[in-house]
Amino acid sequence: MFGRRADGRRVKDLMIIEKAEPYFMPQRIDGVNLYKQQIMCKKMDEFILKERQENGVHFNYTEILIAAAVRMLYERPKANRFIVNCQIFQRNEITISMSIKPKLTDDCDEVTLKFHFTGRENIYDVKKIVDDEIKKNSQPTSDQHSTTKAAKILGKMPYWMFKVAMKTIRFLDRYGLLPKSLIDLSPFHTSMFITDLKSIKLDKVYHHLYNFGTTTIFGALGKVKYVPVSDRTGEIHTEKVMDLGLSLDERVADGLYYGNSVKKLLKYIENPELLKASLSEVEVIDKAKKRAEKKAKRAEKKRQKREEKEDNIVKLDEIV
Repeated sequence: MFGRRADGRRVKDLMIIEKAEPYFMPQRIDGVNLYKQQIMCKKMDEFILKERQENGVHFNYTEILIAAAVRMLYERPKANRFIVNCQIFQRNEITISMSIKPKLTDDCDEVTLKFHFTGRENIYDVKKIVDDEIKKNSQPTSDQHSTTKAAKILGKMPYWMFKVAMKTIRFLDRYGLLPKSLIDLSPFHTSMFITDLKSIKLDKVYHHLYNFGTTTIFGALGKVKYVPVSDRTGEIHTEKVMDLGLSLDERVADGLYYGNSVKKLLKYIENPELLKASLSEVEVIDKAKKRAEKKAKRAEKKRQKREEKEDNIVKLDEIV
């Protein structure tokens, strides 16, 4: 309440248009932008093959998408904001939600999972978190996922009681009173929701953003296809591609910021080698580089001062 929530902190010092937009468009679905991007699969396939042959690690496109999204959301924090009760919040962590089916059959129950990240993980860390959670919740003898357990409890309620429970949850969420334990269970309170339609041989869709919860981005991977592509010389050749459909809540950031964020996401998807180092390692390298640059600048200034001093001595000698 009063701008405080268990999953985020209210953003202050907003420009007037940023502050006003949630009042012009109070529901998340009001401010959704739809974006499609064609992704070249060549470098991803090379990365997947190389990792399988050299390290015995089996990556897939979905894991690369998740790793790219985690890195982008860490480096572009405005994309990890959300709006509740017309107030803009900065999320405390990075979470990705997705639904899976242990078996691709109509009567198999769907399991919705939520992965938690700091944003500093490398692609191997992301894969381990995703694989461990999927394995734990896709085995027939495994304990049910906590989200599934909570959903089944609600599902057993009579209609009138379920309606009252959902209204209560919405009220608590609206005023920042929803406990963190329930927020952690909810797949709808997440940085990004993704779906892999490639696995069921369907093309990408533009999925809606839920008005319940805090989902700001929804990404849908489409099936792989081969299309003619023209290079700079005008020569046409066939490339393996797939489409990514994105639904974005435009109220949390302007078009330029979102555009640069999407570019960064696509850069990481198409170049997964960039995700092999954890962000802490990258930051250490950057800091060392900056220290070396500062040291070189100081040395250059000292050299220039020394040369100026020597020139002044020479000039004095000439005058004498």
